Amino acid sequence: MDKVRAKKHLGQHFLKDESIAKAIADTMNLEGYNDLLEIGPGMGVLTKYLLEKDITTYVIEIDTESVAYLDQNYPKLKDKIISKDFLKYNINEVFEGKQFGIIGNFPYNISTQIVFRALEYRNQIPEFAGMFQKEVAERICEKKGTKAYGILSVLVQAFYEAEYLFTVSEDVFDPPPKVKSGVLRLRRKADFSLPCSEKLFFTVVKTAFQQRRKTIRNSLKTLNLSDNLREDVIFDLRPEQLNVQQFIELTQKIEADGV
Repeated sequence: MDKVRAKKHLGQHFLKDESIAKAIADTMNLEGYNDLLEIGPGMGVLTKYLLEKDITTYVIEIDTESVAYLDQNYPKLKDKIISKDFLKYNINEVFEGKQFGIIGNFPYNISTQIVFRALEYRNQIPEFAGMFQKEVAERICEKKGTKAYGILSVLVQAFYEAEYLFTVSEDVFDPPPKVKSGVLRLRRKADFSLPCSEKLFFTVVKTAFQQRRKTIRNSLKTLNLSDNLREDVIFDLRPEQLNVQQFIELTQKIEADGV
């Protein structure tokens, strides 16, 4: 098999620039864990550089044509190719609770879902790096006070230090996407457990941003908060005006209110 055909329904745009592939591979510190998972390797342009590193690389790929290509062209991946959908697969069938890093040139149509899925495994993922649609990468790394700042920004930054690294143009892909791409790196915070109910924190953040133009007082009405709590000045703000720490403090207040 000479080449894999890019499939539109899978959001495939194969990176063809070797220098960019190497730069993405080099974003990882690879410290504190022994296994690395690449999501959506396609024809392995990034994989080949990961296999040069002193770490065990696994790949997870839903496209059977890509799986066959990788199996044929990368003997080092023997028994390390997971022919599954990352969004639906229990990755601990492979990693069994161990720490592992995540990397990839992520399909744009599911990249946000990949991040949310990775957050479910945050206790096991100290490092995450890869390529997204540029505006999604910027959104993940955004700080408070802008339209781009939202659910993804707050939930990721509650547990990880997020860093936007560099922009990639459309013409280095086959087929070229209609948008620019951005590469980011997430490194888990030393203390990444929150001093509040993490389940409630997720609920508060998601509920607040679902009506982002309203004040917190109005956007969180569905949580049936007490009148006394809703008099707190933090409820006069809109969600985009709160940083991660303020969302944690807001959750603590709601938790103390008995929600």
